[in-house]
Amino acid sequence: MVGVSDVLYLMFHPNQLRSIIQWKVWHDPVYRRDPSKETPTLRTCFDLLNLTSRSFSAVIQELQPEMLVPIALFYLVLRALDTIEDDMTLSAKTKEPMLREFYKYMKIDGWSFNGSGPNEKDRDVLVHFDDVIVELKKIDKKYYDVIEDITIKMGNGMADYALNAEFQEGVETVAQYEEYCHYVAGLVGEGLTRIFVQGNTANPALLDRMELTESMGQFLQKTNIIRDVHEDFEDKRRFWPKGVWSKYVDKWEDMFDPKYRTQALHCSSEMVLNALKHADECLFYMAGIKEQSVFNFVAIPQSMAIATLELVFQNPAIFHSHIKITKGDACHLMMQSTQNLRVVCDVFKVYTRRIAKKNDPRDPHYLEISVACGKIEQFIETLFPTQDAKKLQAIQDADGQEGAQSDLWEALLLIGAVIFVLLFVSGLMLGLAWYMGARFDVIFDKSAASSLKDAATAAATSAATQAHEEL
Repeated sequence: MVGVSDVLYLMFHPNQLRSIIQWKVWHDPVYRRDPSKETPTLRTCFDLLNLTSRSFSAVIQELQPEMLVPIALFYLVLRALDTIEDDMTLSAKTKEPMLREFYKYMKIDGWSFNGSGPNEKDRDVLVHFDDVIVELKKIDKKYYDVIEDITIKMGNGMADYALNAEFQEGVETVAQYEEYCHYVAGLVGEGLTRIFVQGNTANPALLDRMELTESMGQFLQKTNIIRDVHEDFEDKRRFWPKGVWSKYVDKWEDMFDPKYRTQALHCSSEMVLNALKHADECLFYMAGIKEQSVFNFVAIPQSMAIATLELVFQNPAIFHSHIKITKGDACHLMMQSTQNLRVVCDVFKVYTRRIAKKNDPRDPHYLEISVACGKIEQFIETLFPTQDAKKLQAIQDADGQEGAQSDLWEALLLIGAVIFVLLFVSGLMLGLAWYMGARFDVIFDKSAASSLKDAATAAATSAATQAHEEL
């Protein structure tokens, strides 16, 4: 429901309103889910999906029919695991066996769990998990086996952390932080990739490059952990590794004290730097997706992540409130991310440049963040060079035409210079001749020329007579 504040905000931000309208009116999904052809239990599953994440649910429901139900059920199973792991009202002794045995519950008809805390936002997934079980038994075995395998791995990983006394106090090292992100997000990427390949919607070569799959999950999870730092602090949880924040403050609580705001921002810069290292591999992964609806499914969250990372970077608001990108920005990103890889690369380029622009030279990680941003742009350039062959040919043709015109002008200038020099030298010689007494007027005056000739003849005769007399 739209509130008064939302209406006022959109009135003063028309670009945001335009993006929302464009998405609502002009977005044309590749596929549309048809609830009329679904069983009541499957419709319940999609209702649960809508309750857990409306934006993510919308993307799932636009997947091609072959991928739609397996991925929706996979998401609900993992959401159920995550709800148990996040529930602070459950003791570790209760969580640990549930997490490890959850793959077995998936096979028990009618199993559900209503012991989650009343304020746990996704408790309904567990309460109505019996409907999920009904649908899980209907999907192709190749998809069920993937879901079961990832559930076992993730359940055991979460159980290990639930029993880890140190983890209950917060993540200690960067290695532990990345291992946790692997269990809660990296494994999700692995499962999705295996489902995509089984459904022939992704390049099988992705299975040989699991580091790309890992980066997809790590990038999303790390971005969410950075953004949710204040919310987690209020819930008495800490996912930022002590090995990072202890460089800047003595106590975790100091991160949220305005007196240490500069130190907190420097710490957040290191966390952002740690997340940025996955960006280029995320783009590389998306290049391996062969089907448009699946591409949309993987591209939208990644575009949201890079935009969120830019929002939280050098933003002190993350330490006293919960921030997120606006609905208008989200709609604009979804419009761009449902096109092709080149457009998604442009999205990454835009937000990477914004991060570089916000980078503060006083930040101890200034140089490293600048290098990380440059690396992302450089990778995008290898995928889509800005100087493609057609553009280069056009430039060369234009240069050839300009060169021909330039050669003509150079030849004309050279001829003009030669003529000028000849005229100048000739003029100089004639001037000197005139100065020395040359009579150029006789050339044009016949009478003067005749008298001059007579005078010359007389002078010659006189000279000859005088010579004769002397002899």
